[in-house]
Amino acid sequence: MRCPFCAAQDTRVLDSRLINEGDQVRRRRECNVCKERFTTFETVELNMPTVIKRNGIREPFEEKKLRSGMLKALEKRPVDSNDIEAALNRIKKGLMDRGDREISTQELGEKIMQELNTLDHVAYVRFASVYRSFQDVSDFTDMIEDLQKK
Repeated sequence: MRCPFCAAQDTRVLDSRLINEGDQVRRRRECNVCKERFTTFETVELNMPTVIKRNGIREPFEEKKLRSGMLKALEKRPVDSNDIEAALNRIKKGLMDRGDREISTQELGEKIMQELNTLDHVAYVRFASVYRSFQDVSDFTDMIEDLQKK
């Protein structure tokens, strides 16, 4: 691993530990030349399905978009970041376990809503209001009534 400070090729690993339920390795490194320390993360590169948008356009799956959508819904909500990471990992694992080469945005949105429903009901309603394009207050009240029944 090249040092990000002096670009030397000679670095050594000081510490390694598993994070994100064992899906990622965090390594603490030190440059043998400049003695600066830095952290690297090692993850498996996965082949995720292509996302088919409502207008028929196909795009590569982008974890950034998934994370961004969930974080917007969870903004200012009392949800632990580890729980959010675990939910994101469950969604990605579910996509890989299916083995499909493509997934529609509707199916992906439903998976996100399932995870948000277990994390925080307010975030679930926030996401659903955008995802399902609520038109008026009655859409909100219907969803809230369904949540209260469960």
